[in-house]
Formats: sequence, structure tokens, C-alpha cells
Amino acid sequence: MSFRHSISQVVKYFRSQVSFVMTDNATQQALNRFLPSGTHRYFAELLSRHPIVVRLSRPRRSKLGDHRAPSCGHAFHRISINDDLNPYAFLTTLLHEIAHATAWEKHRQRVRMIKPHGPEWKKEFEALLAPVVTGGALPVDVANALATLMRNPSATTCSDRSVVLVLNGYDTLNAGEVCVEQLPKGSVFRMNGGKIFRKGRKLRSRYQCREWRTGREYRVHALSRVEPIVGKEKVSELFVS
Repeated sequence: MSFRHSISQVVKYFRSQVSFVMTDNATQQALNRFLPSGTHRYFAELLSRHPIVVRLSRPRRSKLGDHRAPSCGHAFHRISINDDLNPYAFLTTLLHEIAHATAWEKHRQRVRMIKPHGPEWKKEFEALLAPVVTGGALPVDVANALATLMRNPSATTCSDRSVVLVLNGYDTLNAGEVCVEQLPKGSVFRMNGGKIFRKGRKLRSRYQCREWRTGREYRVHALSRVEPIVGKEKVSELFVS
């Protein structure tokens, strides 16, 4: 099958152990719920040209989305996107992952020789971003931030602080939420999934944090929104120094 051959698109929505496979119309409607208004037609046309399965995933600490190339048992590219992203973060992440698929297809004969976020991927990401940056559907601050990202695409959107701050500005905040970087070292906080962590040392754009229940170490982005729990629970009972 040609990569640009039009096929039926499928969105699988994982909120439990059950996956729901939708029809074409339901697929586009499902995606539209997560994308900014004014960009729906662009993504409908884009996905009609590319054999990509899009999955909506529960929030993950380590990534906003990922891409898997076709393999034995999987004829199409597979992309998963966290379902808690605001529309502009969802758009950026989806285009980031689609760029992996288009780069893979254009360089499939030497795909093992190209870097995941090398010049081939950057070229594709820039090309995919351009229509939405110049299309007039985005707020000015988002368009400007993505224009900056186009000039020097990074492996993760999270690595560009200015872009993250703009995109995070469109999150719906819960009362009492703060960014991890605002908390003093040693503070205890609860993440969106309910797990409790203690903040440790800074590692570039992330902090080394220890999960209370398992004691495992995780790297949490400095701009992650969390709920401080100091004063609500006895920290001394949660952690043993």
C-alpha cells in the first residue's frame, strides 16, 4: 500500500482495559474534541493521507506522546497522545509524532541510519507546523512560540522552556496547583495520577523525585503542575529519611 494511499483512520481510546474502535466520522469527532477549533480540517486532510493509528492514552509522567513504526503484526504507524493535554499542547505533540511517521516513510530504505530527532525529523516537523503557525487559527502567543520551535525543533517540546510556559498557560488549573520548580527541595507533592513524591535535586529541566509508595526515583519536569501536600498529611510518616 502506498504511504499516501487514503485509508480509513482509527482512533482507539484507552481509559480502561477496553479499547473502543470508532468509525471514520466518530474518529474525526473524537480528535476534534482535543484539537483547537480552526485546525480540524487540516488534521482531517493530514490523517487522510497517512496510514496512522492514533491512540489516546492515560497521562504519563515520562512523555506526552510516542510513535511506533509499522512492524510484524502492525501494518500502520501507531501514535499515542496523553488525553489530559490542552488543545495547543495536543496539537504540538500530535504533529511531533506524525513527523516521526513521515520521516520514517521518506527514509525507510535507510531508517536505521537516521537519528530519531535528527535533521530528517526536524525538516518534517517544520513542514507540518508551518500551516498551523501561519493559518490564523492559533492565539498570537501560541503561534509565536511554535514559530520559534520551527526554527530549532527539539527532541521534546518540554525542553524548550518558553514554549512550555506558553502552552501551559492554556491548562485548566485545579485549586492549589503549582509548578514543581516553585516548591522547595524536599517538598512533598501529589501528581495528577494520585502518586505522591518528594522533590529532590535539579537535573537540567527536571527534578529527581522519589515516589513514596515504592521508593523509586523519577525525573519530573520542572513545569509539571502538582498539588503540594505539606500541611495536609504528616510528611514524616510518608517518608523515612
